[in-house]
Amino acid sequence: MTEIDKGAIDYKTELMRKSIHLCSLSFPIIYYFVTRDFALTVLIPFTIFSLVVDLARYLVPPFSKVFYAAFGFMLRPHEIDNKKKNLSGATYVLIAVTVVIFFFPKLFVIPALAVLIIGDIFAALIGRKFGTHKFLFKSLEGTTAFFVTGSLVIFFSPKIDGGLTEYLIGFAAVGIGAIAENISYGWADDNLTIPISICLAMMLLYAIFFPDLSLILPNVPY
Repeated sequence: MTEIDKGAIDYKTELMRKSIHLCSLSFPIIYYFVTRDFALTVLIPFTIFSLVVDLARYLVPPFSKVFYAAFGFMLRPHEIDNKKKNLSGATYVLIAVTVVIFFFPKLFVIPALAVLIIGDIFAALIGRKFGTHKFLFKSLEGTTAFFVTGSLVIFFSPKIDGGLTEYLIGFAAVGIGAIAENISYGWADDNLTIPISICLAMMLLYAIFFPDLSLILPNVPY
């Protein structure tokens, strides 16, 4: 079901999900002030714990009853599919944060995670409420909302020198993230594809336009 079809959960529940999702904005904010090693030391155990909880709700019936009684109303149908055993969005967020922090420099990770949170929230809320024109797999309105709000994030993200080129790189990466959010529907979780696609896009574009930074980029001061 696409955004144009208004999704499988009601709008009030969608608002609640996105309110919780907004709390994830703490990840890029906190990461700005801490080291990569410290962040991974904290994140890896939490990610493993979330993964264990997600699997337990499928494999341990007594735990499943408690879990669904407390959180089941916020889960989408594909997140409670006992055959496919899909992970929840929260677990995918933790996996995504851990993966991008492990593989990419902070310069890319902070905007990628912030765009994931802000862009995804507005894409869902605008797309669900006003999405009437189909674009690829979702709605034009939702994808546009992602790009616009994600681009605003770029203005407040860390940069090397703050020149125009860096802003254009950021906008281009957000555009790629918006497409990733759209086409992920049905085969991958966008909480994972969005930050990874943005980080990869920024890595490629920085390598093209700032080739002299290719060796020192992981150690650029933030």
